[in-house]
Amino acid sequence: MASAWAPKSQGVRAVSASSSMPAAASRAVAAAQRPANTVASRAAAAGSGGAASTGAFDAAAYDAQRLAADAAAMAAMKAKSEVESSMEEAAAAAAAAGEAGAAPGPPAGAWKWAIRKQIWDLLEENDLADFPRPVHHRIPNFKGAAAAAAQLAGLPEFQAASVIKVNPDTPQKQVRFAVLNSGKTLITPQPRLRTGFFSRLHRDGIPPDALLEACTSAGVVKHGQPLSLDDPLRVDLIVVGSVAVDPETGCRLGKGEGFAELEYGILRWMGAIDDSTPVVTAVRDEQLLPGGKIPTSKMMPWDVPVDIICTPTQVIRVPRASQPAKPSGILWDKLSPQKLGQIKILQQLKRRIERELGQALPTGPDEVLPPLAARGQRGGGGRGGRGGARRGNGGRGGRGGNRQRRQGGSASTAS
Repeated sequence: MASAWAPKSQGVRAVSASSSMPAAASRAVAAAQRPANTVASRAAAAGSGGAASTGAFDAAAYDAQRLAADAAAMAAMKAKSEVESSMEEAAAAAAAAGEAGAAPGPPAGAWKWAIRKQIWDLLEENDLADFPRPVHHRIPNFKGAAAAAAQLAGLPEFQAASVIKVNPDTPQKQVRFAVLNSGKTLITPQPRLRTGFFSRLHRDGIPPDALLEACTSAGVVKHGQPLSLDDPLRVDLIVVGSVAVDPETGCRLGKGEGFAELEYGILRWMGAIDDSTPVVTAVRDEQLLPGGKIPTSKMMPWDVPVDIICTPTQVIRVPRASQPAKPSGILWDKLSPQKLGQIKILQQLKRRIERELGQALPTGPDEVLPPLAARGQRGGGGRGGRGGARRGNGGRGGRGGNRQRRQGGSASTAS
C-alpha cells in the first residue's frame, strides 16, 4: 500500500502573508463567478419541488453553472491554502530561529493543509482516484468507492436507519443510491448550500429508471423535495466525505470549506440529530492516517469527528472515549460575517433566533476570504457581536420538544 507519510523534504511555495493579495484575488474572481451562481440558483429554483414540479428544469444548464461555480470555489481554496500554509511555515521558521512572534501567526487549522496535500498528492501520483481529476481541493473520488459504499450499506446502523443524510460529493454517489434503492429516505444538501438547503428524496417519488439520476446534484434538484427550517425531520445516520481520517481519534479533514460542519450544526439546531446520531465516512485505506496523527486537542470546536470509517477492505469503529466532543449546534461567535454572508439559510436562521431571543447573536471575527466567499461581503453578514449576547443563543424550542435553546457548534471556516 502506498503511504503518504514517508518523510519528504519538499516545502510549500512561499506566498506573501499580507492580506492585500487574497483580498485582491477575492474581488477579481468573485466578479467572474457571480453570473454562474445566479444562473445555478435560477436553474435550481425552476426544478425545485421534486417530481411534482411543473417548472421546466434544464439539467445541462444547471450542471454547467454548477461546475463553473465549483471551479471558482477550488481556485479560492487553493489560494487560501497557499497563504495559510506559507504563514504556518513562516511562523515555524521564526520559532526555530528563536524569533517567535516575528511572523504573523497562521489562522487556526492552517496545519491541516499539509495533511490534505499529502493525501491528494498520494492519490494522484499513484492513480488511486477516478474522475473528476485532479483530486486537489475536492473530496477525492477514490478508486474502490463502490466497495466502500457496500461496506457502509452493510452496517447494522445503516440497516436500522430510516432517514440517512449523505454528502453530495461524487465518491458517495453509490451510498446515496444504496439509500434510495433500499427504500430509505435520503437527505442531501445542495452543493455548498449554494442554492438552498437540504432536499428529501424517496424512491416512491422517483421514476424507477431515474434512481441513479436522483443521486446526482442535478437529479436532487429535479426529483427532491426542498426542506425548510420548519419541516419536521429526524435523521438516523449521517454520512460525510473526507480527505483524511485518523482511525484512532475519529478526527477527519474535509476539503477545507467547512460545509459538513455547518450542515451538522443546522441539523443539531433543528433537533434532527443529537450527540448519539452515528457519523460515518467512506474513504480509501490510503486516506487513513497513522493512529494519533491528529490529536483531539488540535481539532477546532466546530469539527465533527466520525464514529465509523468504511474502506473497501475494512470497517473501523472509533471508541467514543477516544473522540473529541461533537459540536452541539452552531458556534455563532466563531462564524465570520463573510462566511455567514455566503449562506442564505444561515442568515435566515440567525435572524429567526435573534427575533426569538430579542437580542443579537455574537458574530465571529472578520476574515479575508478567498474568491468564492467574497460575494458574501456585499450583504447578508451577521448582525451580532454586541456584548452580552452570548447567553443561551443557539437554539429554539420546537417540534416534539426536541429543540432546545443552546449555543452549539458548527464550522466557521474549514472542515
